[in-house]
Parts: sequence; C-alpha cells; structure tokens
Amino acid sequence: MKLLVTGGAGFIGANFIHYWLKNYPEDTIVNLDLLTYAGNLDNLKDLANGSRYQFVKGDIADEALVNSLVKGLDLIVNFAAESHVDRSIKDSAAFIHTNVVGTRVLLEAAKNNGHLRFHHISTDEVFGSLKANDPPFNEKTPYDPRSPYSASKAASDHLVRAYYHTYGLPVTISNCSNNYGPYQYPEKLIPLFITNLLEGKTVPLYGRGKNIRDWIHVDDHNRGLDLVIKKGKPGETYCFGGANEKSNLEITRLLLTLMALGEDKIEFVKDRPGHDFRYAIDFSKAKRELGWEPRIDFSSGLKATLEWYKKNVSWWRKLKK
Repeated sequence: MKLLVTGGAGFIGANFIHYWLKNYPEDTIVNLDLLTYAGNLDNLKDLANGSRYQFVKGDIADEALVNSLVKGLDLIVNFAAESHVDRSIKDSAAFIHTNVVGTRVLLEAAKNNGHLRFHHISTDEVFGSLKANDPPFNEKTPYDPRSPYSASKAASDHLVRAYYHTYGLPVTISNCSNNYGPYQYPEKLIPLFITNLLEGKTVPLYGRGKNIRDWIHVDDHNRGLDLVIKKGKPGETYCFGGANEKSNLEITRLLLTLMALGEDKIEFVKDRPGHDFRYAIDFSKAKRELGWEPRIDFSSGLKATLEWYKKNVSWWRKLKK
C-alpha cells in the first residue's frame, strides 16, 4: 500500500511511521507535516534517505497541495492536530484551522480521488470529564468537550462521520487515552517532568495533582491503529486505553522514585481553567472485534521512557530552549 500520513513528524505519528515501515516492508509512506513547534524531523532522521519514505512540508488545509499528494494512494491516516490544551486556552485559532478546516480538506480529497480509505485519530478528551466512580468512556459515550482543543477534535470527528453517512467514504475513527513513550514533545506531563528532573528543576503540578488519566504506551496505540486499518468496519469508532488510571501525583511520585529524588521537587501550581478531573477508556469493543488489548505494563513502559530521555538529551534539550 501507499499511505499518506499527516502529522507524521509529531510524537504519535512518527512512532506510527517507524512501526508501519518495520512491519510492512512492501509499503511506502508520504509524510505531510507543517513542522509547527511540535513537529520534529529528528524523530525520523534514520528514514530520511530511504526509498520507502518521503517527507513533504505543508499544511493539511492547503487544498491544492493535499489533492496533489493523494493521487494513487490507498490510505490516509490523519494524525495532524494541534493538541495542547493550555495553548488552546490562550488562542484557539490554530486549533480550528488544523483540526477542523484541515480535516475537511483531507476528507474532500479522499472523497474526490477514488473514495480513499481514511482513518482519523482522535482523543478521549472529546467525551468530557468523568467523576471518580463513573464508568469509563466507550464508543457510545456522548460528546461533551470542555476545552477549545477538545471541541475542535469533536468537530473533526463529527465531520469524519458525516462523510461516511453522506458520501459513503470508508472512514474509521479511534479515540485513545493519554499516550506516552519516546519522541514526545517536552510540554506534556511525562516528558516535561522527566526532562525537568534531569535538569535539576522542580516539576509544576496543577492543583493538588488529583486529576486522573488513563495511560497507554504509544506502541500499544499504534498496534491498535494497525488493526483498525486492516480489520475495522467503515463508519465505526474504536477506543484504545491502557487500563492504567493514575493521578498526576501518582505519576510524579513514580518518576521521583525511579530517579531517586524526593518530593521537594514537586511545585504545586495554580490549576488550569476547565481542567477535566478524570479520563478512562473501556476498550472492550477493540478487544472483541479486533483482538486488541494493551501489552506494555505501565511500570516497565515508564522506566523505558525515562531511559530513552536519558539517552537522548540532545534531542529534547534544544526543544526546551
């Protein structure tokens, strides 16, 4: 197959490209990425001279460019998104442009060039916030986005579904919980805290650190995406989670223990506006229909992630500068 991967220079997209080219040696990938602050070609530098991989710098909202790239494709996998909640609170314009307008352009190109298979990566944040004893999110959970970021992703999900119902476009959507692993831009909690601690700094923990997230290793996520692409039913949504609910304070303490540091490294800071309390994913549909479940336990995955950041100081240090 020939794939167009959008946002492939970002964290999950870059890991997906590495995964796909390793597991499908006959396939080729075109990576379209605008290289905003979180896009980093260093994530893919070992592929730069390969015949099966091509990088194109550009905006997914550029209709002429996108239409020129989809000729002869078999599949579009859309990772491209502005994804940082704090940034969306400060200014939502880029989130609407990329996450909504850009998704529409990709869908139009898929529709007008042979009804291409289209997979759209979304987030559990579109479902809103859970209370402590609420059941986890699943594919039937009503949307209730709470930030400009999650609202823009919810809008893009609705667009994708509309193109299935209106035009018969063969689409699938996946909603996943918080990813962690190598190549994650150091503004997200785990890489920010790891790199701060490696620099001898404190870690800024919102509120009292009680907010809960479900964590999935990026390799488990991408294995799930592979199964959706190969076995998913058009028009369907699949949820992927790590069965790993932990509060932000628990994550912090785990990192401090791994690094033999004390809780004096924690700096509690003012909570952000509209901070969702808890996310959790019920992935029973993916297990039942795709045979997927997470394989990487959080303890070993977190330790491996810490070791990756220790070994790749030059990768993250220039990003933090």
